[in-house]
Amino acid sequence: MKSKDLLQLNLSSLPREQLERMAEAGLQIIECYRVMKKGSINIVGELLKGQGEFYELDHYPNDDVFDSDTHSQYYYHAHRADAGEHGHFHTFLRQPGMPDGTLPVPYDGDEPWPTGKDALSHLIAISMDAYGYPLGLFATNRWVTAEAWYKAEDVIAMLDHFKIDHAFPSWPVNLWISSMLVLFRPQIEVLLHERDQVVAQWVAAHPDIDVFEDRKLDLTGYMAINVEEQIKAVAAALNPLNIST
Repeated sequence: MKSKDLLQLNLSSLPREQLERMAEAGLQIIECYRVMKKGSINIVGELLKGQGEFYELDHYPNDDVFDSDTHSQYYYHAHRADAGEHGHFHTFLRQPGMPDGTLPVPYDGDEPWPTGKDALSHLIAISMDAYGYPLGLFATNRWVTAEAWYKAEDVIAMLDHFKIDHAFPSWPVNLWISSMLVLFRPQIEVLLHERDQVVAQWVAAHPDIDVFEDRKLDLTGYMAINVEEQIKAVAAALNPLNIST
């Protein structure tokens, strides 16, 4: 697994329309932080509110969060304390919410993959610290999330369709996670392309092993993130000469 610094990415090369969407997403995230801070709460605390005792590996909230209109889904859980995180969000898109004609890659292994409307794709995971703020993004192997497997280009196209547009279990949490996938879209794209490269290299090195089920390959890439620094980078890319408007 490789690690990258978000500041290595050149945001100035992105289309202005995308940068404007990223800037708006950044404002939404800051607004979520503002209203939660006034209530002395944070993203993780708000999500876990009323969920009872917190157990490692259990999904929070129970039965996940799902938007029946967009077919977007996420849950939070913990099992990587050794990585310095409190827990992480896994984000998904289910098959009915994907662009028309999107299909999983061919697979001739023994492990059954979800099919039909249940053929979901993992998008990205968001690592969180003990104070309820994001630490980084990471991509995973198929067995980690029991998904169907789609090539990186198809998963990237799915990012435009991820949105949790309701108030369960928390409106600010849902707005925050939807906006995170917009603000950090360039980093997510890098991680997804790297994911496919890592898998291909793994296959070449272990031709007799089903790469998608190999427990020795769990995370395919990680990238540290910082919301405030990303917002500054977007602003600089939108206004490279720092001209007042």
